[in-house]
Amino acid sequence: MSVDYKLIGTRIKQKRKSFGKTQEWLAEQLDVTVGYVSQLERGITKISLDTLAKISGILQTDLAFFVSGAAVSESVYMQNELKEKFGLLTPKQKNILLDCMEVIIQSNCKE
Repeated sequence: MSVDYKLIGTRIKQKRKSFGKTQEWLAEQLDVTVGYVSQLERGITKISLDTLAKISGILQTDLAFFVSGAAVSESVYMQNELKEKFGLLTPKQKNILLDCMEVIIQSNCKE
């Protein structure tokens, strides 16, 4: 099981904006850099439970709001990542990838 840090970050950003506050303001409250807050909100940096608890207090929001539904099974997480990356490919690259997938499927390679 993995954690969807992008979802948690999106919720932090949503709640921060609902308060009409900037990333700079939240960074000052947490005594961290604006870059760190940006990374948290984009799900790039894995947030610690302690930091999330601080944000929860600062934004007057129950901790459960940020983490509810953020634990995803490995297969769902992988499917979402594949879908996201597939969307970045050109049509030609997509065809090549699909051909490669077909070869893998046909080889009965199951792990």
